[in-house]
Amino acid sequence: MQENNIEYTVVIDGKPKGPYQLEELKSLKIRTGTFIRKPDMDDYKEAHEFPELRELLGFTYQKTAPQYFASFDQRLLASAIDYFFLTIGYLLLVLLVYVFIEEKTQRIIVSLGGIPLIPIAKFIYSSLAEASEKQATWGKSLLNIKVTDMGGNRITLGVALGRNAAKAISTAPFFFGYLYSFLNKKQQCFHDMIANTLVIKDRLI
Repeated sequence: MQENNIEYTVVIDGKPKGPYQLEELKSLKIRTGTFIRKPDMDDYKEAHEFPELRELLGFTYQKTAPQYFASFDQRLLASAIDYFFLTIGYLLLVLLVYVFIEEKTQRIIVSLGGIPLIPIAKFIYSSLAEASEKQATWGKSLLNIKVTDMGGNRITLGVALGRNAAKAISTAPFFFGYLYSFLNKKQQCFHDMIANTLVIKDRLI
C-alpha cells in the first residue's frame, strides 16, 4: 500500500473519526499528542510518532509524552526499594565489623553510628545511577522508570547531583515539594523543576 493511500483514524474530542487520507490531516487541528491509528496498527500512537506526520505537520519527535510520566506512588516505591537494598548492605557491613569487635557497647555504637551514612550513600548512589546509561537506580529499574532531561535524554552527573541535592527543598515544608507532583501535568516534584528533569515510565502499548 502506498503512503498516500493509507487511511488514518484520528481521535477527536475523545472519539475516533475518519478515515482520512494523509493530505486531509492538514485541515484537522492535530497536535503532537493527538492519537492516530493506521489500519495495520493494534493501538493508537501519538501524532509525533509518525515520521510522515512529522514531515507533513512540522512536528518533532518527543520521547516523553504526558501519559508516560511516572506517578508519585511509583517513585515512592522505587525509593523504598533503594533504601531497602542499601539498608541490607549496611547490615551486612555491620556484621562484618562485628567480627573484629567483641565488646557489646562498641558494637552498639558502631551499629547506630553508621545509620546517618545510609542517606549519604543513597544520595551518591542515586546520582551515579541516574546519570548512568540505565538512567535509573535499582528501584526505578524494577519499576521500569528512569530519570531524563526535558527531552527524554540521559542527564549528566552534574545535573543528577543537583537534582538529588535539591530534594532537600522538596521535603520542606511538610514534603510539599513532593506532593506538588499531583498538581503538575508532568508530575514533577520541586527538585525535578529545579534540575529540569522528568521521571518517565515505559510505554504500555
